[in-house]
Amino acid sequence: MTMEDVEIDQRKQLPNYLLDAAGISIERMPMLNVIFDRMAASCTDSLQPMAGTPCYFSVNGITSDPLGDIIKDYEGNAVAAVLYAEQWDSRVIIVLDRDFVFTMVEAMFGSDGAEPPLDVERSFSNIEIRLVQALFERFAKALQAAFAGTSNVTFRVERVETAMASLAIGRSSNMSICANIMVQALYRGGQMFLIIPHSALNPLRQKLAHVVVSDGRAADPRWREQMESEVHRTEVTLSAVLDEKMIILDDVVKFKVGQVLELEATPRTLARLESNNQVLFWCQIGQLDGYYAMQVADPVDQKREFVDDILSR
Repeated sequence: MTMEDVEIDQRKQLPNYLLDAAGISIERMPMLNVIFDRMAASCTDSLQPMAGTPCYFSVNGITSDPLGDIIKDYEGNAVAAVLYAEQWDSRVIIVLDRDFVFTMVEAMFGSDGAEPPLDVERSFSNIEIRLVQALFERFAKALQAAFAGTSNVTFRVERVETAMASLAIGRSSNMSICANIMVQALYRGGQMFLIIPHSALNPLRQKLAHVVVSDGRAADPRWREQMESEVHRTEVTLSAVLDEKMIILDDVVKFKVGQVLELEATPRTLARLESNNQVLFWCQIGQLDGYYAMQVADPVDQKREFVDDILSR
């Protein structure tokens, strides 16, 4: 390689060095807008079966500010989760303001919006904290899916805090990207703030500088028919659970041959029909031609199951 080639290569790399030194520029990273829009759409789809009313998420703006300036106004007025991104070796923060929490509680527990929004200064209840913990898990998965194709990263909820001073993921002066995502439900709404440090996004700057879109090619009808045929032929394993009983290990080791275990189920008790640990239907159990048989009585209410899971924690 000649000296002239080396100089040309250095001139090509110089803009990258300058951009790295200058930090993150939202205008130079249009893919961020696409990622946050994807997350908002994923949140809308994820919560649709769980809420009794439509919940719409939309990006209200993206800013770049010091971490301390972003969270300083929400002390005692919000709940936040710290997510750990192992592949980035970094942490991001999701903040839900009080209006967001109260709106989601009402939407999840069947409110029709007739009563005025709750406007009181109080600590969050245990049920509200449990609800937002479940929401943070879903938002983490939505963020992970939004980054797919740009970065193979997984987000794990590390902790949930109500004290903003406990959200130390770096110096308060460290610059961070903050996406403001609005939720609208029951004629009211709230705000979610997704905070990602510049240090986490800087290695992705080149990928975020270009908007990745689909190639728009038409679907292959033969491939679609083949896929549909294979899906219809796929074998799945179903399990019917009539009743469950919690006992201690000491009682289990004392089991004897011929011992009868009493269950609380009755002939009218509905059995759960499950596949891959996912409840599908509630069924009536009976006999047909000498075999045990299941008759579907009701589909599973995903919203009810979601709420029961929160209350059981």
